[in-house]
Formats: sequence, C-alpha cells, structure tokens
Amino acid sequence: MATSIRLPDDLDARLERLSSKTGRTKSFYIREAIEEHIGDLEDFYLAERRMRAYDARRSAPGPRGPGRPSQGRLSMKTDP
Repeated sequence: MATSIRLPDDLDARLERLSSKTGRTKSFYIREAIEEHIGDLEDFYLAERRMRAYDARRSAPGPRGPGRPSQGRLSMKTDP
C-alpha cells in the first residue's frame, strides 16, 4: 500500500543523505523508523486510554467516588 507523507525540508535532506550514503531507498528508512516505533506508540496510547478510564471511574459518584475511602483504606476521622 502506498502512503504519502510530507517531511520538513531538513528531515528530508537528512533522509536523502542517509539514502545516498548507504544505497538504500528513503522508503526503506521510513518503513524502518515506523516499524521500530509503532509498538511504543501503541503502548503509550493504550496506557493513556486506560488511565483516562481509570480516572473517570475514580471521580464518578458512588461507593468509591470523591470523599469516600477506597476498599482497604481506613478513615482517620473521629466523632467529636
């Protein structure tokens, strides 16, 4: 599948130099960079999505909402 991207001039120049020095295509290096980093990006966004869901559950009213102790946590409040 063909994909088109726009690169800043300085990055394109670096990619062109690397390609010329090594005899590999610019597409090769673009593909290598994506393959190298896509797993990290997937992990990051999955973790971010899970954290937002966790925060939303934690701030929702209910038995573990704001101002209520979570399970296993003791309250230090005493009656006057």
